Amino acid sequence: MPKTGQFRTLEETGFPGVAHVHYNLLEPALVEQAIRLGEGQLGQGGALLVTTGKHTGRSPKDKFVVREPSVEKSMWWENNAPMAPEAFEALKADMKAHIQGGELFVQDLYAGADPEFRLNVRVITELAWHGLFIRHMLRRPEFEELANFLPEFTILNCPSFKADPEKHGCRSNTVIAVSMEQRLVLIANTGYAGENKKSVFSILNYLLPEKGVMPMHCSANHAKDDPEDVAVFFGLSGTGKTTLSADPGRVLLGDDEHGWSDRGTFNFEGGCYAKTINLSAEAEPEIYKTTSMFGTVIENMVYDPRTRELDFADDSLTANMRCAYPLSAISNASATSLGGTPKNVIMLTCDAFGVLPPIARLTPAQAMYHFLSGFTSKVAGTERGVTEPQPTFSTCFGAPFMPRRPEVYGALLRDKIAETGSSCWLVNTGWTGGAFGSGKRMPIAATRALLTAALNGSLNGVEFRVDPNFGFEVPVAVDGVDPALLDPRGTWAEPEAYDAQARKLVEMFSANFAQYAEHVEDDVRAAAM
Repeated sequence: MPKTGQFRTLEETGFPGVAHVHYNLLEPALVEQAIRLGEGQLGQGGALLVTTGKHTGRSPKDKFVVREPSVEKSMWWENNAPMAPEAFEALKADMKAHIQGGELFVQDLYAGADPEFRLNVRVITELAWHGLFIRHMLRRPEFEELANFLPEFTILNCPSFKADPEKHGCRSNTVIAVSMEQRLVLIANTGYAGENKKSVFSILNYLLPEKGVMPMHCSANHAKDDPEDVAVFFGLSGTGKTTLSADPGRVLLGDDEHGWSDRGTFNFEGGCYAKTINLSAEAEPEIYKTTSMFGTVIENMVYDPRTRELDFADDSLTANMRCAYPLSAISNASATSLGGTPKNVIMLTCDAFGVLPPIARLTPAQAMYHFLSGFTSKVAGTERGVTEPQPTFSTCFGAPFMPRRPEVYGALLRDKIAETGSSCWLVNTGWTGGAFGSGKRMPIAATRALLTAALNGSLNGVEFRVDPNFGFEVPVAVDGVDPALLDPRGTWAEPEAYDAQARKLVEMFSANFAQYAEHVEDDVRAAAM
């Protein structure tokens, strides 16, 4: 007989009347249930092949925060659409009625590898594969812990429920609504599993600054022989956080969400959610091999119906095709997901203008400037409606997940850098030789070589020049890297066209930063000039 645990029932936690509930199923059982319910098919090696319907990315315009007294003064309302408390109550009542008599899957998990900052989360899903996904993405308590598990936040995810904008105070039939006072997240009418994990990230982004912890939309790794030698990689989806942190020469802490406390760096998650478009065994062997591992969730990928062989080049469903897997699937992943304070802070940007160099060294003031600016390009498929790279400024390299004003996170980063003396780098994984449409993507081999030199310290010993547009320092020559790449102006067929593009980008930076100017020190304002 299989083991059972004394899990707190849905009735005990405020969700009565559900006919059939599966509590804390392990991966084999979740795969079985998903196949039984027709949610997906078994792929090569036992991966689970699923599609998410019309929602193949996040729906940021459908995300709301309940306007409650405790968050009224601390919430960044310009960035977080408010929902009236009575509308949330109506949505909650209707969703609870919707699940009456149904079949649900419950996972009791936690976020935060550091026990001091751990957040217990109960995730209730209609789809078995969503249960498998979130089991990969969050951290899994020991079986013996589950009997005493007390959820501090609950997520109810019902893709089959359609919200009513007039009744529920939302924008469409799709809604992601967060109540900080009720510690409840309601998700409806989207099959995109990433909404589950990003909801947890947004909650931690609100809670942790009050504890002196810098929540970061970043990947992280450390040197093989030194857990104190940590590097963090800020960046939006599609900029290379997962790819660049999965360096076989270093130990992976995680690929997306971390905290920086006085104790060190810790992963929020227990897994990775990697983009798979054009993934290859040659360029990214560690990630590639997970796509044929048992239990890996393969999301929105085209495959051969007979052999179940995946087509990594076919983006007809979405360019945002992904795989979700536990950290244990990566051979060089940390067993603890804990490391020291970051020695190197890397800010990844996908520059669709083709202006920025492949790497630049930043002063602390410049680091603050570029962190608050958060310049990148939204990559095709990451959000609904994005079909080609779109230049954007996403403050703190994660504006969609920032519930507090940017200056809160900027001040935390400034203080952490001042306390630790971390080195800061801006890395462009976007275009070179021209803008999107005429140039080409930065070679990943060059990016890896430059990062290796930055992390091992050798880059500090080379000659640098001052960039005339942004004032940061750019290396003149680095072993193993084509020197032509290091001078973006020289990669353009018409240097005058580069100059015009650079002026345009500088003006965009300046116009965007005006909103933060009165909140920062003089040296940070000067970094804009």
